[in-house]
Amino acid sequence: MTDPHPTPPRHSRRSLATPFIIVGLMLAAWTGWWFYLTHQIETRLDAQIVALRQDGWRISSASRTITGWPFRARVSLPHADILAPSGHGIAAPELIAEASAYNPDKWVVIAPDGLTLTRADKGKVGIAGDGLRLSVSHLRERFPDLRVEMIRPTFTAHRDAQPFPIASADRILLNVRPHLTNGRAATDEMDVAFELVDARGRPGGPVEGATRQGRLTARIEGTVVNASKLSGMDSAGVFAAWTASGGRFTAIKGELEAGESRAHIESTVLSADADGRLQGDVALKAEQPMAAISGLASSRSGSVNRLGATGAAAATAASGDRGVDLVIQFRDGRTWLGPFALAPAPKLF
Repeated sequence: MTDPHPTPPRHSRRSLATPFIIVGLMLAAWTGWWFYLTHQIETRLDAQIVALRQDGWRISSASRTITGWPFRARVSLPHADILAPSGHGIAAPELIAEASAYNPDKWVVIAPDGLTLTRADKGKVGIAGDGLRLSVSHLRERFPDLRVEMIRPTFTAHRDAQPFPIASADRILLNVRPHLTNGRAATDEMDVAFELVDARGRPGGPVEGATRQGRLTARIEGTVVNASKLSGMDSAGVFAAWTASGGRFTAIKGELEAGESRAHIESTVLSADADGRLQGDVALKAEQPMAAISGLASSRSGSVNRLGATGAAAATAASGDRGVDLVIQFRDGRTWLGPFALAPAPKLF
């Protein structure tokens, strides 16, 4: 006789718990990996600090913390103060370095409350902005990819420090990565791209003069040869050993906008002399160059040779608003336009 009320089949509670057990095991394994990773980060950071101090670096900070579980590793360094043997350094109320726990080969470092840049013999300048960040990736490669970005930065020189060339900008971007030849990284070369957008010069300075109180935009790229010699920050500066080994910039090209003036620039090679001053020739296809040169002549900067700039402005006046081909020469520690010395050549170290 058939039972009119059959007992429903019982389902194993074990089958219901299995997904939760699997998730729990995965979470435990991931947590173990996160703690292992953060321990490795602390160990390597301590070792790196010890090595740098032995090389003459001065590094100090308040007690650091590591957070970010489960998906990130976030290292906070309050009151960070880092000074290289060259005399260059940075200090910040806080530096934060962050990486994905599943990809610790890429790090982003930010200064949320701004920082102070120490410029060796030139003194300190405070930098604030909407975003100050450094990202570095491919750390296992010979040359990692490096990106520095500043969003709407402002620059304020400290008391008794030399003035900073610009007061503010909309954006500053620096990209450094291995040079590729036929799709493969070259042995000892790096590509560098620099972008300065809508910069305003400091009052009375050469940038304000050249732009006639307007804005400066520069986009420049090139290749660094003998890039491995750029390592180290000794008392002579990072470029000294590089220069002594024959280091140079090649395939330089870019665009400049200074107020009403425009120019396309190219240079086959630029290097530095024994004093660290840039040397070489830069070809310019310029539009309305007289506006920038005459503005430079009227600036109150002590570094500008106003007599030379006035002569250069007069020499280019004949072109009017037409485009003109010019050559800027860096030689003997000076910047020359034809026979006219305009200012000291840029100094690398």
